[in-house]
Amino acid sequence: MKEGIDFFTIRPEDKIPEKGKLLISEPFLPDTFFNRSLVYLTEHTEKGSVGFILNKALNITVNDALEGFPGWEQKLTMGGPVAPDTLHYLHTLGDEVPECTSVADGIFWGGNIEVVKELISSGRAKQGQIRFFLGYSGWGEGQLEKELRENSWVIADTIPDVIMKYRKDDSWKMVLRSLKKRYRLWADFPESPEMN
Repeated sequence: MKEGIDFFTIRPEDKIPEKGKLLISEPFLPDTFFNRSLVYLTEHTEKGSVGFILNKALNITVNDALEGFPGWEQKLTMGGPVAPDTLHYLHTLGDEVPECTSVADGIFWGGNIEVVKELISSGRAKQGQIRFFLGYSGWGEGQLEKELRENSWVIADTIPDVIMKYRKDDSWKMVLRSLKKRYRLWADFPESPEMN
């Protein structure tokens, strides 16, 4: 007898948070900020978690918003609701940026901002190597685990290109379509099921 499929119950093996993993919100998550979002986890410990929303591009470039980034025309991304007036960045530059933290798979978080500005102004840093965020997503002790028990997120592996290059509004659907059949189907659910 074929096992029935509950599309909204996330398998236990898909609920294990670790830094370097991707949180993908379930299709009808009521939180307006995280609805249909992708969040890259840069830190996960017993004390809490930190990550950055990848698919909430703002309609302003880094160069327009901040001094010291001449010619950097990349759009800023809203990283999350915590401290939305702070700048954060992910990059693939590694040791070229002192004081950065290695996350996973060649992705680094933060580091010396003056060095980042110099790499950009000298042309040694290219588009696709650095991504800037306003604010971040944060969870206190046990908070993310509670949301996972509520089936709010599925956790998936990812690759650097997804973190550094997916900036389109439809990236939530694109990532889901690359997953196992159970979650791939989420991509086609309408945002408002009552309108279907």
